[in-house]
Amino acid sequence: MRVLHVLDHSIPLHSGYTFRTAAILREQRALGWETFHVTSPKQGKTAAAMEDVDGLRFYRSEVPPAGPAGINEWRLIRATEARLEQLARELRPDVIHAHSPVLNAIPAIRVGRRLGIPVVYEIRAFWEDAAVDHGTTSEGSLRYRATRALETWAIKRVDHVFTICEGLRRDIVARGVPETKVTVIPNAVDVEGFQLSGAADEALKAKLGLQGKTVLGFVGSFYAYEGLDLLLDAFAAMHAGQPDLRVLLVGGGPQDANLKAHAQRLGIADKVVFTGRVPHSEVSRYYDLIDLLAYPRHSMRLTELVTPLKPLEAMAQGRIFVASDVGGHKELIRDGETGRLFAAGQVPALVATLNDMLAHRDRWPAMRTAGRHFVEDVRNWKNSVANYKAVYGRLAPRSAA
Repeated sequence: MRVLHVLDHSIPLHSGYTFRTAAILREQRALGWETFHVTSPKQGKTAAAMEDVDGLRFYRSEVPPAGPAGINEWRLIRATEARLEQLARELRPDVIHAHSPVLNAIPAIRVGRRLGIPVVYEIRAFWEDAAVDHGTTSEGSLRYRATRALETWAIKRVDHVFTICEGLRRDIVARGVPETKVTVIPNAVDVEGFQLSGAADEALKAKLGLQGKTVLGFVGSFYAYEGLDLLLDAFAAMHAGQPDLRVLLVGGGPQDANLKAHAQRLGIADKVVFTGRVPHSEVSRYYDLIDLLAYPRHSMRLTELVTPLKPLEAMAQGRIFVASDVGGHKELIRDGETGRLFAAGQVPALVATLNDMLAHRDRWPAMRTAGRHFVEDVRNWKNSVANYKAVYGRLAPRSAA
């Protein structure tokens, strides 16, 4: 089985998107399949047209000159299509596997039809919903409706649709796609790649002013939908009665400046530590400083439909966390067993849940064990990637034999 993957971007860039991709590719290769990988111009300019990263070879697309909205997307599609067709003719894959956004699906559909190659499309989130969070459009706007229509056009024309969770699967089926044409490849973790949480690095703790403190924290990208403003609001309501409580925010992103300004307004800036982005190899050292993680995502279409990776990664490391009860979290987290859920958007509910968790640390060992077992037995990449087999086999039966 030879599979040509079409990607928005890849490692060495770091994001949940690139980590999921790398895990899928490695597990597919473990099944004996040959995988090839082309990235869109959104990877950015690279030193070479082909790069080897962590044992995986990525073919890069040319980056076209930027243009106004509409023209820019058309140029991205054409550049991806040109590189994809060149590689498809050379590599002769059995399947072209496009990954969201739809800017990758359109070139895949066009090339697949020209060359007679089956095309599958994997949706990790809808492009229109991501644009709402990024502030480039609003739900129900003309651009939103046009983008949604484009996604629907694509999923009705590919040979099969993959997606990451039940929320997205239901949305796809509601657009008129037969249930038999949609398969869920659940988010998962490479359990062997995560060690159970270790002892805190005392030197790092001292450097950050966290010695002798109880630490609430978050590690990742600071997007608006993550709800880190709610965490700061909750902390502001808690810290007066718990003077040794602190917040550690590791990472960066679009909301970095807004969060720092919010901490200033709340009068807690001296008790909230912003580390900025840290090297991926160092992330576990910062995780080890956090007593209780928080994933307070706001409720919106994106978070209600899409399952994140972070709670699964936390379970794999034996971390303790609270999370909002958005649909994407409820699909992953067993409340009171592998983590705790609170009413999304409600600061008092978050405060109550955090306080309850801090007051009952005797429950933490059982939660750690349950979370680790969940990812070991259920949400691992071997189980998830196995769901590709039947579809690939039906589309390319000779190669699957």
